[in-house]
Amino acid sequence: MLDDLRALVEFAQAGSIARAADRLFRTPSAITRQVQRLEAALGAELLDRSVKPPRLNSLGSRVLEQARDLLQRTEALKSLTSSDAEPHGLLRIGLAHALAEGTLIEPIQALTEKYPKVRLRLSSELTGELFHRLLAGELDVAAVLLPEGKTAPPPLLTNIIASDRMEIVQGAAGNVDGDWKSLGRAPWVLNPPGCFLRARLIDKMERAGFTPMIAAEIHNMHLQLAFVQSGYGVGLLPARFITRKNSIDSVKILRPPSFDLHRSVAIVRVGQLGALGKAVELLEHGFRQLFEAADAPKPVTRRRRGVPANRRAAPPCGG
Repeated sequence: MLDDLRALVEFAQAGSIARAADRLFRTPSAITRQVQRLEAALGAELLDRSVKPPRLNSLGSRVLEQARDLLQRTEALKSLTSSDAEPHGLLRIGLAHALAEGTLIEPIQALTEKYPKVRLRLSSELTGELFHRLLAGELDVAAVLLPEGKTAPPPLLTNIIASDRMEIVQGAAGNVDGDWKSLGRAPWVLNPPGCFLRARLIDKMERAGFTPMIAAEIHNMHLQLAFVQSGYGVGLLPARFITRKNSIDSVKILRPPSFDLHRSVAIVRVGQLGALGKAVELLEHGFRQLFEAADAPKPVTRRRRGVPANRRAAPPCGG
């Protein structure tokens, strides 16, 4: 029916069957058959054939208005699913709590500047809730943190775009040495139970023969940093977070032997995004640049000899 509607629109614009045929590169008889087929499908005459050349009657004029709208919507639908079209429309992005920082405004602004027809809707949730909303069709894409080597559960598609390096830190006035024995005697400010970073840190310490003393369980990086800076305890924080908060001078980095803890930054989606795929690729590029810039400089550490520790799997977290 779409071709028949297109023939009606061309007839109305051209003013005659013959000129409509020229515009559509068809014969006049083919255009006539299309208009007749449309009339039969709608069960009503659309042309006033009492005059020469025929013209739209009042019902035909109303059908013409709807036909134009329908054809425009059809073209918009085609461009929405085409990866070659300019990105446009609503892009719903979810952010894991641990990634919801002010610095993310840079890649987001870059996206809206390059693709002004894209409207963004951002929301911050726990990673598990983001997965649920993706599967429910409430989000188009989500930026999450995952344990290294892990992916989102199927059928979600995972694209690892960066690595998030973790650091053990204490306040600038702290006197804890960078070995597992000293860290085993120090109070710790960590995420609550259920976080894979906490689980892996505790595993490393236990394999070295020590158990951390938990002084505070806080699910907020900003508050954890404040506690560490005040000397309340030793913490485990992302290197990029410390750098962007200009906190290098207010904390000391401690790297005990064999400590090398990272988590993966991933973009997760359900399937193809059509024209919006280009916008997501630009967002991925911006995120990757942010993490690479934060991971480049490595601050001076305090370190003593200690016992190497191995890694074992832990339940996922990452806000």
